[in-house]
Amino acid sequence: SVSAGLDLPGRFLFATLTLMTLIAILVFIEEAVYIYKKIPSSKRSIIIWINAAAPVISTTSCIGMWIPRSIMFTNFTAGIFFAIVIHKFLMMMIKECGGQKLLLRRFENGRFTISTGPCCCCCLCLPRVPITRQTLFWLKVGTFQFAVFRPVLIFLSIVLWTNGNYVLYNLSPKEPALWLNIFTGVLTLTALWAVGILFRKVRTLLACKNIIPKFALYQFIVILNHLQTTIINMLATQRVIPCAPPLSSTVRGSSQQLLIMEMFLITVISRVVYRRKYHDLEPLECTDEEAGDKKQTP
Repeated sequence: SVSAGLDLPGRFLFATLTLMTLIAILVFIEEAVYIYKKIPSSKRSIIIWINAAAPVISTTSCIGMWIPRSIMFTNFTAGIFFAIVIHKFLMMMIKECGGQKLLLRRFENGRFTISTGPCCCCCLCLPRVPITRQTLFWLKVGTFQFAVFRPVLIFLSIVLWTNGNYVLYNLSPKEPALWLNIFTGVLTLTALWAVGILFRKVRTLLACKNIIPKFALYQFIVILNHLQTTIINMLATQRVIPCAPPLSSTVRGSSQQLLIMEMFLITVISRVVYRRKYHDLEPLECTDEEAGDKKQTP
């Protein structure tokens, strides 16, 4: 076992990281109780889901750290959960604007800028799309498809793995892992693009709700859980990260220990960001009157 082969500093490191995971879980539970008591029921479950992202990833990483053979399953579990969180984050922005009807009224004559990251940030020639019920529906589809198809792809990967046809880090063109990863990447970019389009439009309106720090935390989780993990896994596959018994290079490159520390910090920061008392948005009637006054002033 891993614990039997560790020296004293290694055991101390593993114990410290396990303690950080337990603290992150306790912080989240305390925060969930606070949200349940203080937040309106329409937003309650969405905000709890979003706050749970970092503790869940930290927990799966801790399990993968102690039981290296479970890394594929723990990564898949974290992937499924975060796919749902991406959709929840988009829905949270809509809820914070007062719901879909109020959002459409506030931006009645507005347009979405679709030349935004991560897909089309360089395509400045793309037209701006009118904000309508239909375009908002397609943004929801952009994140919802990831929440639906990500678990399906993971289930397919596990079926192929049990049959010996799927090797997690084998990216040969003849292996299904490469094509499943490419398809997952396309779905992920589409979901992140939908969130980016809506965020770019509502970030000024929701400044009073501290949406920019919330979006930054969400982006950090995306980068650390996907990009960082992918890069480190590729280095481990190429044996750039050396083997250090009892841990193989692949296990050492799983980035579980890094993720535990990073998700612990994000859990603590999320508690501060989401627990703040925010000002409510100005009633739509007031903004309409202000706009009318500005038109009459000239």
